[in-house]
Amino acid sequence: MTTKPFLAALLSSSALLASCGSPAGGETAAQSTPAPTTGTATNAPMGEPQVTAFGTYNEPWAAAFAPGTSMLFITEKPGTMKFIDTETRRTGTVSGMPRVDYGGQGGLGEIAFLPSQRAANVGSRTIYLSWVEAGDGDTRGAVVGRGTLNCGTQDASCKVEGLETIWRQTPKVSGRGHYSHRIVFSPDERYVFVSSGERQKKDPAQDISNTLGTIVRLNLDGTPAAGNPLADRGSPSDEIWSWGHRNILAMDFDADGRLWEIEHGPAGGDELNLVQKGGNYGWPTRSNGENYNGTPIPNHSPDDGFIKPVISWTPVIASGNFFIYDGDLFAPWRGQGIVAGLKTEALIRIAFDGDTAREVGRVPMGERIRQVVQGPDGAIWALEDGDNGRLLKLTPG
Repeated sequence: MTTKPFLAALLSSSALLASCGSPAGGETAAQSTPAPTTGTATNAPMGEPQVTAFGTYNEPWAAAFAPGTSMLFITEKPGTMKFIDTETRRTGTVSGMPRVDYGGQGGLGEIAFLPSQRAANVGSRTIYLSWVEAGDGDTRGAVVGRGTLNCGTQDASCKVEGLETIWRQTPKVSGRGHYSHRIVFSPDERYVFVSSGERQKKDPAQDISNTLGTIVRLNLDGTPAAGNPLADRGSPSDEIWSWGHRNILAMDFDADGRLWEIEHGPAGGDELNLVQKGGNYGWPTRSNGENYNGTPIPNHSPDDGFIKPVISWTPVIASGNFFIYDGDLFAPWRGQGIVAGLKTEALIRIAFDGDTAREVGRVPMGERIRQVVQGPDGAIWALEDGDNGRLLKLTPG
């Protein structure tokens, strides 16, 4: 095993936030939201974690540990899923993958396991996957499927069986961007939340007759969950939990059951948002950024009727994903969000305080980071973006 000192010292943020009066839990739409702040960082050395490389992957997009095991499963965007036993370094390829529409930002995407399905070995468990499928003509869209992952105990074989598509982004449109298709389960495991990007079409994010630019809340079988805010409008509006989003690639629940998401802005204006039932987050009408061609987008204002970002980043951080750390190895980070930074080539730490949050540090990585997850022992695992992206394990120095 090759272990090397970490590349650089940690950074501490000076960004502070105003307090917020919105209710906890995300079950009702807030009438007031925190004022946005801009994430910045200043030098403040805090030690040097160590990084250990565990092989390379072809355009890795997502990763997840099978709960209760040392087995890490990794999706590659062209359509392959690999696994590695992080204790023995045994590796393999998972069979039974769906046919994906690969290109641009599309292909095989998220992988998710039910946290309650813990076992001494991988055995047999439910698996959720997201990917992009082709439609009529030049259209395509994200989908979510559910199946059973079976792994042999005597060999290195794993396969997905009975994979069934349980949700489709509506409608399918042209282009190859902003699918989002991240998956998280509610803490009680009654619901699955899926981020649905606005596919670079902008206006659909304010049209509640479709699911582009939304977060949807579903039962575990993919049907619309009871109590969704637009249930009386019929399909597909009855799937929607919140809307007015751009491209959400990061979602997680905190210890108090609040759902947080980070979405990409255009040229400036990445956002951390507290997700609330029936909340409209303003895209593309309002955004604390500007379009790629330099044309302005009106900034949020107190009276614009939209829920405001808790943190707004300009320049953008371009998040890959994030999770809220609850391990012991990096005890000072417990309860903080750990963000995979693409453009920033860093891990970005966010501290939460009720309904507010602030950026508190950056771990420079020297490469674009697509995915970051917590291991069973509290180590942090990161995947570099692109061809030959390395799988890296971070432990305290």
